[in-house]
Amino acid sequence: MNINIDNLTKSYENNKVLNDININLKNITSLAIIGPSGGGKSTLLRILAGLEKPDKGNIKINDWNILFNEKYLKTYRKNIGMLFQAYNLFPHISAIRNITLPLEEVHKINKKEAFKKAQSLLERFQLSKHSNKRPDKLSGGQKQRVAIARALALNSEFLLFDEPTSALDPELTMEVLDMINSLRKENKDLILVTHEMGFARKACEYTIFISEGKIIEHGESERIFTSPKSEELKRFLGKLFQWH
Repeated sequence: MNINIDNLTKSYENNKVLNDININLKNITSLAIIGPSGGGKSTLLRILAGLEKPDKGNIKINDWNILFNEKYLKTYRKNIGMLFQAYNLFPHISAIRNITLPLEEVHKINKKEAFKKAQSLLERFQLSKHSNKRPDKLSGGQKQRVAIARALALNSEFLLFDEPTSALDPELTMEVLDMINSLRKENKDLILVTHEMGFARKACEYTIFISEGKIIEHGESERIFTSPKSEELKRFLGKLFQWH
């Protein structure tokens, strides 16, 4: 995955959430975006997903030179997978129908093929016995796994995760993180906003640290977590790991 961001800026009213961000990354398979709350992480991810429009700036991901008009974004969004902390499953239909419906309606795959693909993914994620349950009958971890299965069913070019474990207890967090890690081992390209620093360090090869709307530091994850250079990153990690 190649990511090139030039002069990216985004404000909400008088609050500048992203302030002239620039970065150029080549051949990255897994990217973690970390930083304090309100620092701009999720806004950056939503812009990369084509869900928010920047005030100015250019973004290119692989062969996608992202244009922020609705016609272009509609095509772009069909080719990527976005997973939210709130799962975004359709509440009134079953787990398997949550997977087959976008395949049939958006990607025009026939019902038989869509069902076969959904069944296969639910089996892979140990969800077969829950396939006919609606989301309100599933645990948080199961809902997130259904959401991941749905994104994979669409053959997404890359996956974007926005705090996928923030609403989960520790056991379910590990369940979802293990699944994301297995996707990474299969060389599925992913970008992950997370507060799970241990996971970011171990599962993502590259990390960006954002604070107050700016990229303060970036580099290979092991280096970022063991030898931070900026005072801001040292303070951020120090607060998180002070219990050690």
